[in-house]
Amino acid sequence: MMNNLKQPTHYGFWMPGEFEPHKSCWMVWPQRGDTYRLKAGPAQKAFVEITRAILEFEPLNVCISKEQFEYAKGKLPRQVNLVEMESDDAWVRDTGPSFIVNKHREVRGVNWEFNAWGGIFSPFDKDAALAGNILTHEQIHQYNAPLILEGGSFHVDGQGTLITTEECLLNPNRNPDLSREDIESYLKAYLGVKKIIWIKKGVFMDETEGHVDNLCAFARPGEVVITWTDDQTDPQFEISTQAYEILSRAIDAQGRKLKIHKIHQPGPLFISKEESFGFDKVDDAKLRKEGDRLAGSYVNFYMANFGIVMPLFDDPKDLVAMDAIQKIFPERKIIGVHTREILLGGGNIHCMTQQQPLSA
Repeated sequence: MMNNLKQPTHYGFWMPGEFEPHKSCWMVWPQRGDTYRLKAGPAQKAFVEITRAILEFEPLNVCISKEQFEYAKGKLPRQVNLVEMESDDAWVRDTGPSFIVNKHREVRGVNWEFNAWGGIFSPFDKDAALAGNILTHEQIHQYNAPLILEGGSFHVDGQGTLITTEECLLNPNRNPDLSREDIESYLKAYLGVKKIIWIKKGVFMDETEGHVDNLCAFARPGEVVITWTDDQTDPQFEISTQAYEILSRAIDAQGRKLKIHKIHQPGPLFISKEESFGFDKVDDAKLRKEGDRLAGSYVNFYMANFGIVMPLFDDPKDLVAMDAIQKIFPERKIIGVHTREILLGGGNIHCMTQQQPLSA
C-alpha cells in the first residue's frame, strides 16, 4: 500500500473513541513460551474465552502464525475470521495499527514504529511489521508515523482529547531524541487530537512502563474510569491519587471538566510458587518469579459494540468491580473473563485487542 507523505490531519482524519461503533476487533493468537507459562497452553484457554465473549458483540479477526494455524483453528470458535499472519507476541493493542476516520467514515490506519517496549523483549521484527501487514490485508491506506509508540500507551475520546503518561512516552528508551513538545506534535498530527492530558505514572509494577490503558480509560466523552485503592500503604495509592488530581483539574478539548469513576483494583496480586514455573528460560531477567507483584487492573477491559469484556482474577473484588462497571455503562452488557494466565504474561484483555472502526 502506498504511503502519503502528508499527515492524516491534513486530510481531516482523527482517531475515534473505543466506545464508538466497530466493524470488527483484531487479536493475535498467543504462543510465546517465554511470555506465557506451560508453552502458552493456559493462556490460550483464557484467550479462547475472551474470543467467545467478544463474538457476542462484534466480528473478530485472529492472526495466527503458520506454525500454530491448524492447532488454533481447532480451538477457536468457528465464527472467528482466521488470518495467517506472523507475529512475535499477542499484544496487538501495542503492535497493531491505530485506525482513524474522517467525517465520511472513511477508515485509514497509522503504523507506528515499535521497539518492544524499549527493547525489553526480542525478537520483535515480526511485531514491528504487524500493523503494516494488517492494514495491507484490509487494503486500508496507511501512514507510517516516525514515532515509537504503543497503542496501550494512550486513550482518546474521539473529540480531540488524549490521555497518556509521562512514565511511558517520555521514557528515554522510546524516543530519546524527542522532547515532550515533539511527541505532542506527532500525536496531534497522526491522531487528530488537540488536547493532551499527561498523567505521571501508570499502574505499579506494570512492565510496559506506564501504559495508560491499565490505569484509566475514557468511558465516553467527558468521562473516565480510573484504577483505585484506598490502602494508603500500597504504592498504587500515591499513583492513583496523583492521577485523580491531574484528571480532576483537567479541561478536555471541548472545554469540559472530566467526570471520574474509581474502580478498586484487585488484590494486590502476586505470583505464586506454582505460577513461577513453566516459562521458557531465556534469561533470568525475563522470568516470572514467586512473589513478584502483578499489575492487575479491572480497567484493562475492551469496549465492544454494546458490551464490555473485562478481566476477572478469582479475587473477592471481582463482583464489586463488575457491578461498578455495569453502573458506569448501563447501556452495555458486561462479560467477565478469568484472565490471570494472561496477566502472568504481562498484560490483559485491552492489551490483546484492537478495534477497527465502522466505515461508511
